[in-house]
Amino acid sequence: MPRLPRAVPPVLAGFLLLTACGSHDASPGAGIPDVKVSVEALCPSDYTQYGATPSADRPTATPSGTPTSLPLPSPVTDDDGVRVTKLYAWGPDSGCVGVDHSAEFEIVNTTSAAATYTVTLSFSSASGTAAGTAEAVVEAVGPGRTGKGAAAMTGTVPGDLQVTGVKVIRVRSVPVAEASSASGPCPASGVRVYADRGDAAMGLRAVGLHLVNCGTEPYALDGYPELEIQDEDHNTVKGVRILRGTQEIGGGLGGQEAPQALTLRPGEAARTTLAWRNTTQAGTPVNAPYARVWARPGADPVMVVPELDLGTTGRLGVGPWRRDESYRDQDQDATARP
Repeated sequence: MPRLPRAVPPVLAGFLLLTACGSHDASPGAGIPDVKVSVEALCPSDYTQYGATPSADRPTATPSGTPTSLPLPSPVTDDDGVRVTKLYAWGPDSGCVGVDHSAEFEIVNTTSAAATYTVTLSFSSASGTAAGTAEAVVEAVGPGRTGKGAAAMTGTVPGDLQVTGVKVIRVRSVPVAEASSASGPCPASGVRVYADRGDAAMGLRAVGLHLVNCGTEPYALDGYPELEIQDEDHNTVKGVRILRGTQEIGGGLGGQEAPQALTLRPGEAARTTLAWRNTTQAGTPVNAPYARVWARPGADPVMVVPELDLGTTGRLGVGPWRRDESYRDQDQDATARP
């Protein structure tokens, strides 16, 4: 994920004033005219997304040169409302370290709630050969609003291919009210819930689900988290059995112990495992990017994106919460340093 800059560069001030497209006049913010702004191309590390809150502790480099603007072969629009607007090549004198090519895009939030988007782009050559991919996060786009982002492809283009095109290959969205986070301000619930990138081998998948008590009070857990699986359109997926424990999925996985009560003090953490197989036989495969998680009964839901490619197995194993003895609270460590 891209990291946010220390402060919003002056050239971005206009971006933060952009409002809803004309097709969303009935949405919140209607009646405010679009603001047309001419801006310089920005090094993707300096790019602040619409609605984002700049970080106070992560400085970024400022480009010292100008990239080459590449022509888009045709309007690049995705079914999820993403439109690629610019394609750039960054030379060695641009000052944008480690970036070969980048693309800017816009995304319209057509839902009724603020959402954070993760957009994955694929860069290609004139022959259609894939040159690389890039991912960018656009934070907190309000309902009916247009968010802006920039994704940078780093590393050497294989075979010195000349990048001439870009397309959207994946869009994921999470309601801001249910966003997961491994760091940053502590949510009102007093706990952070998030998923790691997991592990995949020979069709067996395992993703770690983590919970950190970042609040000031003890947090009690007893048993298993509750899950609701959602497809790309955030519709609830029916017909998948959510198993208590991962024993029926495979051996050697976490999440096969008996549940037990535990209480996390502030700064302590727990974890569990989501496990499944992506075996495909007769039937329609299930691909469900999202899982809505309730850490305990009555908890606020948090949405994670484990990319559940369940095949035709129809089963997802969920282990019980276990204390995570290996977790170290980085925020507390920083506070404790002299």
